[in-house]
Order: sequence, then structure tokens, then C-alpha cells
Amino acid sequence: MAPSKSNSSGDASVSCPQPENGCLNSLSLLSSEKAVEELLEQSSLQETDDHLIEFSEAMRTVAKALRRAAEGKASAQAEAAEWKRKYELERARNLHLEPKGPSHRENNGDDERIENLARRSNDQSEQCCGSNGICSHEVLRDGECDTDSKSLLNKFARKASFKLSWCCKGDQSDQHKHDIVSFERGNITTAERSSKQISLKWETHPRTVLILTKPNSTSVRILCAEMVRWLREQKKLDIYVEPRVRVELVTESSYYNFVQTWKEDTEIMLLHTKVDLVVTLGGDGTVLWAASMFKGPVPPVVPFSLGSLGFMTPFHSEQYRDYLDSLLKGPISITLRHRLQCHVIRESAKNEYETEGPILVLNEVTIDRGISSYLTNLECYCDNSFVTCVQGDGLILSTTSGSTAYSLAAGGSMVHPQVPGILFTPICPHSLSFRPLILPEYVTLRVQVPFNSRSHAWASFDGKDRKRLAAGDALVCSMATWPVPTACQVDSTSDFLTSIHDGLHWNLRKTQSYDGPRDI
Repeated sequence: MAPSKSNSSGDASVSCPQPENGCLNSLSLLSSEKAVEELLEQSSLQETDDHLIEFSEAMRTVAKALRRAAEGKASAQAEAAEWKRKYELERARNLHLEPKGPSHRENNGDDERIENLARRSNDQSEQCCGSNGICSHEVLRDGECDTDSKSLLNKFARKASFKLSWCCKGDQSDQHKHDIVSFERGNITTAERSSKQISLKWETHPRTVLILTKPNSTSVRILCAEMVRWLREQKKLDIYVEPRVRVELVTESSYYNFVQTWKEDTEIMLLHTKVDLVVTLGGDGTVLWAASMFKGPVPPVVPFSLGSLGFMTPFHSEQYRDYLDSLLKGPISITLRHRLQCHVIRESAKNEYETEGPILVLNEVTIDRGISSYLTNLECYCDNSFVTCVQGDGLILSTTSGSTAYSLAAGGSMVHPQVPGILFTPICPHSLSFRPLILPEYVTLRVQVPFNSRSHAWASFDGKDRKRLAAGDALVCSMATWPVPTACQVDSTSDFLTSIHDGLHWNLRKTQSYDGPRDI
């Protein structure tokens, strides 16, 4: 039996409801599908006709397409309803969390700096940080202030404050408008702050400077005495130095009696509450020593190059007056150098919270075989997922600032210091396929000495504080909360490229002659 309606060529059409706004609704699609099924039943009675058999197969294909379209539309409507629900919830939550406005505190008239610090502490989300930066109370303050912290703040009220902002090249750039992650209208945008230059602007004038020097150097000692005198007489700053340096200065002249220092190691823990700026006179080792003194927040560091290579010391000592004069006025381009926080968990520990540490490193933590003649055997985990078993001389877990140090010598890549990440670099692995890795900054790494290891392993942190790791012991490493802000001579990228060009002669070769054969 032939279809009810056919043209001269034998083609058939199925009567379907007209689409509304160019789209079929679900009821029309279902009715069309039923009509196709009825038509298929009629066409199946004449199987001897090859033309009708082909037509039957074509109509089955059309029926499947209509069914998929109906299912897809229903799924799209459900997904759109879910996105709308999430958007409404996110919008309601943002309106609920919106600040009511800045709070004001009564001015007692005793000290204007204390009042400003207190007001910024209350208005940190609206007045100080704004939408485009991070302030000193957020970067250089360890947690919320309790009663003891407030009394300490009142005691050291001369601490200068500053604000960090993420800058773009060109005032017309729109990148500065996306410093937070946004979910509005279902679109996710991110700040990509690692691609921007960070600028530090003083909100109050710095008053206290800590000067750290490389020991056993006559030229450094002479420069230190000259710099202390200039900062005191020309800039009217309070000067802190190490006890060893103060003895050297006072021995040279009684003029330096105004220089301050500390007597006990416990006073070092409070240095970040007194010091506005740290000046280092030496090489990269002096910068590492300065970073190790601050277990929490670190004041901005101005490193002067008086060492060998100097990947982190862009300033030349001959022009220290011009540099310091500009830095004290601001704004300052800085590099936030990430640190690693390490814990040693002994096999005898009852739980993972019984640890030794924390130990903060600016360059790298190294696990090696020490004096043993056997290969190290280290089991490595990343966020509790097994990574690999290292069999070789050892393993380096490095920051991006340390990528030009031991990790580079072991075959690791050089990485821009503002790229947040952890370098996973093996030391002479007994394998042809063990290549270095760069892991994201949010992971937690655990390196454990297995019980079947033939020897102990040794861990060192920035080249010191060596610890033995016995069978069953583990080293846990993650990104630390407090970075080390170092001042830039130009900006972080220019200083990094200059350091690898001057320090390592990176990609230095003769230029190809222009008068040779040409492919023209």
C-alpha cells in the first residue's frame, strides 16, 4: 500500500505542525514521531518494492533524528534552568555579603598613625584593598589581631604601611578589571596576576631599615658603615643591624652608638613589626639568610649585588644613594618570591600532625643519599596520589626563584620567579625517561623513605639545616603563605632576563654571517 500523499517522483511528505519561532516544541516532535511510525507500518506491507524499502529506512533515520532533537531540547532547558538557579543564588549571596560601608573609629588625638592603622584594619575589604590590590595588613600580617597583637601594634606604631597593586603595560588595558574570579552570567574570568608587574606604594613614610651584610668582607663592611651614616643623616631613619655588625661599627667609631640590634633570638620573631625595609649587602646567599630570619611576614627586601652571580641582587652598590632615595619615595616594582614550607614526619609519629618544623626555604629542599654508596629510594606522592619512585642520587623540590640554582645544575628548567609552581627535579636518576616536572603551587608533596630502602636519606633546606631521614620518615612540602618581596631595578621580567644573560651567558653565540648562501 503506497503512502497517502506522493508526488510524481515518488517522494512523500509527512504532515507536521508548523514550527514556532523556527524551533519545534516537544509535543510537535512527539506527534511527528508517531506519524512517522504509522507511515513505517504502512510501508512495511510492501517489502517487495525496493523503492519503498529504501524509503522506510530513510524515515527511520528521520524518526531517530526527531527523537534526539526532542531529548536535546529537554536537556538544554533543564541545564538553562540550573544555570539560572545558580546565578540567582550567587547574586543573592553577593548582595548579602556586600559591605555596609566603612566604619569609623573615634579619634583620641594621641597618635594619628595608630588611628590610621586601626581604621585600615577595619576597612580592609573596602577602603584599603579596593578592587585591585593587596595591602600590607593582608600580606605582612599573620592572622587577625587579638588583644596581645593590638597591644603589640600600639607598642610598635611606627611600622610603615603600603599597598600592592597589579599593574599592566598601558593605561588602556582592561586586565586590571579582572583581579577576582567571577561567575556572573556563567562566564569564568581570572586575574592572571602572575603576568602582571606588582607595584608597592608607601602609604606612610618608612622609618626603620634593617641592614644585613655578608660576613668576612672588608669592602662590605666599609660600604655598610657609609650607608648607615647616610641613611641616618640624610633620611633620618632608624637602623637595625645584626649583633655582629653592630660590634664592628661601634669598634670603628662611637658615632654608631645609635644603631640598634637584638640580644635574644626571640626578638627576631618580632622584627617584621618594627622593620619597614630590609637592605642586603652581599649575594644571593645574603638574600636567603634575610628570608630565613622571617618565619612569617617579610618586609620588602632591597638586595645590593656584592657577591658572585646574583640572580636575586639587581642593584649595584656604587649607586646606592640614588637607588635608596628612589625606593624610599616609591612606588617600587617588586617580585613576590614564593617560599616552600617543609615538615619532617618521623616514622614514630602517632599522626601526621606530629611534625618537625615548619622550615621555610626560598630556593629548594634537597633529599640526597649523603655519604652512602647506595642509590636513594624515595617514594613520592602528590596530594596523596602516587607520583613515582626516585632511584638515583636524590631529588630537588624547588621554588621558581630556585630554578636557577641547584635545580638548573640537575637539568631542571629556568622559570620566571613570579610563576607560582614547584619544580620536581631528580638528581642523576638511574633512568633514561625520568624528566623534571613543574607542578602547580597548590599541591602538597610527600617524599617518604620506604622500609625496604638500603640506606638513609638526608634532607637539606637552602643548603643548611641538614636532617637525616630514616626508613619510614617522610618530608611534606607545600607552598608557604608568606612570600619574599624583593625590589626590582626595572621590573621582574627585565631583571630575570638580565640575570640569566649576565650570570649564565644564556644562549650566547656568534651571530651567523650574512654573506653566506641564501635561500632566495
